[in-house]
Amino acid sequence: MGIEWRLAQLMAQQGLNYKTLGAATAMHPNTISKLKHNPPARLEMDTLIRLCQALNCQPGDLLVYTPEEQPQG
Repeated sequence: MGIEWRLAQLMAQQGLNYKTLGAATAMHPNTISKLKHNPPARLEMDTLIRLCQALNCQPGDLLVYTPEEQPQG
C-alpha cells in the first residue's frame, strides 16, 4: 500500500470545498484541487502546516502509512 493521502476524506468530513479550504490556507482553490486529487510527491512543510491548521488535524491525519504485505512462502 504505502502512503495514503487523506485530504479528500478530511475535506468531506468537515464539509469543505476548494474555495473554503483555499481561503483558510491562503492557497488558490486550484492548488487545493490538485492536492486533493493527486497525492503530492513532495510536500513543503509550510503547506503541511497550513493544511493542518485549517483542518484542525495532525500530519498523521493527512498521511497514513500502511505497510505492504510480504509474500509468504
